[in-house]
Amino acid sequence: MTKAFFGLPEDVVFCKRCVISNQRPSSSVEFKHRHEDKKATIGIGADGVCDACRYHDVKEAQIDWGKRDHALKALLDQHRRNDGGYDVIVPGSGGKDSAYTSHILKYKYGMNPLTVTWAPHKYTQIGWKNFESWTHVGGLDNILFTPNGRLHRYLTQQAFLNLLHPFQPFIVGQRIIGPLMAAKFGVKLVMYGENQAEYGNASEENYKPTMDRKFFSVGNPEEMILGGRKVKDIVAEKRFTLNDFAPYIAPDAAYLEERGVEVHYLGYYLKWDPQECYYYAVENTGFQANSERTEGTYSKYSSIDDQIDMFHYFTTLVKFGIGRATYDAAQEIRNHKITREEGVNLVRKYDQEFPNKYYKEFLEYIDITEEQFWETVDRFRSPHLWVKADGKWKLKHAVWHETK
Repeated sequence: MTKAFFGLPEDVVFCKRCVISNQRPSSSVEFKHRHEDKKATIGIGADGVCDACRYHDVKEAQIDWGKRDHALKALLDQHRRNDGGYDVIVPGSGGKDSAYTSHILKYKYGMNPLTVTWAPHKYTQIGWKNFESWTHVGGLDNILFTPNGRLHRYLTQQAFLNLLHPFQPFIVGQRIIGPLMAAKFGVKLVMYGENQAEYGNASEENYKPTMDRKFFSVGNPEEMILGGRKVKDIVAEKRFTLNDFAPYIAPDAAYLEERGVEVHYLGYYLKWDPQECYYYAVENTGFQANSERTEGTYSKYSSIDDQIDMFHYFTTLVKFGIGRATYDAAQEIRNHKITREEGVNLVRKYDQEFPNKYYKEFLEYIDITEEQFWETVDRFRSPHLWVKADGKWKLKHAVWHETK
């Protein structure tokens, strides 16, 4: 056996229902900001079915969604205000999921949401257009928070070079912006869209409506690791101060508990279907799909607001053999939008496509050369997944190999 990187299983196994493999990490970032990717991977049982497909069976047959809807209404009634103040914080970018979440909370359930956005690295044209539609057409209040651009670019560069995870600093900010703003505005309810556990992250989390406050216990901020480095070591270089890192420091769990802040997932209460969220957002908030499909996949409407997003998925392909088309096809197979055979063909056609469109912008944004880019990428290719033949890297295992 060839030793696998990142603590991944050396035997590569694909789910027999969808197209995901057991190489998918259960979480790509932890809120204790560890140096490495979380090692636990998506489980595939003896029947060859992955955790995410198994939970989809639970959604289809075992959950009383009418009862969950009543529980949602009861929760919202506890937090509903009649003094003109905001009663729920909805983090998001104005993409299909946050557009759906915020709009339905306001116009179906009568809440007064404040939407909060951790700004993308570099907006795409369609991303900015959808962000404006979210507030102008959807009729929602918003705070757009943009962190120190010089620091954020540096952290993104370091995350790419040290972890091959350019989205790590963004994910940290995106995850904490909701509770942080709730505490500052005196709002006790934060509502995210779906729980990533639906897709295989720590599947037991699917059975809890809330995000555990322990995720926000970071300890000494100087010991935090961002971009694969301790904050105190970055500060020691005297390019940045500890205060510059304030947006990345999560509100402490005790602080949130003292203020009664709860973080919930709408997907626990309402049956979540990404494509249905897209249809709802188009109809109600003016959301538009892109005019062209996203490189690396076949879809035109998912995660289209950030020029750096495509490189996040390219790095998951390199590290785990799982690209964007795999993620998209897996959830659409589970939601009966496409068949597994169609999904396999889409993965074969698009998963390994390189994101050329914003390649130059990405190199400029993180200030590296093309040579540095490929040296870093190739350094993170696990030998149990990749082999170089005739000067080209090829995956040793692919989902379409099993269908021959």
